[in-house]
Amino acid sequence: MEICEITVRVSKKPTDAQIQKIQECFAEIPVEEILMGLNFAKNRWTAKDAGVLKVGRKSIINKEIHSVTSEQAQWRLKNWKMMIANYRKLGYSYPTISRIKKHFIELSKKRSK
Repeated sequence: MEICEITVRVSKKPTDAQIQKIQECFAEIPVEEILMGLNFAKNRWTAKDAGVLKVGRKSIINKEIHSVTSEQAQWRLKNWKMMIANYRKLGYSYPTISRIKKHFIELSKKRSK
């Protein structure tokens, strides 16, 4: 195995534990995999910095139920088959759609009383 030394400039001095962890990663993981991980981390950091990072089921559900009134929730529940078709076109999974429906049911009950 050939040993190569890499010098990296960072904005903040890493702790000894962080340096040790980086050294372990470079010793165990192939360079191609490290580059893929760094590329992913860079893209995620860029999206987070721009304020457009919305990942996971929770953010999808929050996006769909945000600012929905009780009447709108009731209408969506009455026309649920059409809503399912629209959500599937957006690429949502059935568990996500089920969770959205659950929130609509709660919204329609809470605000209509």
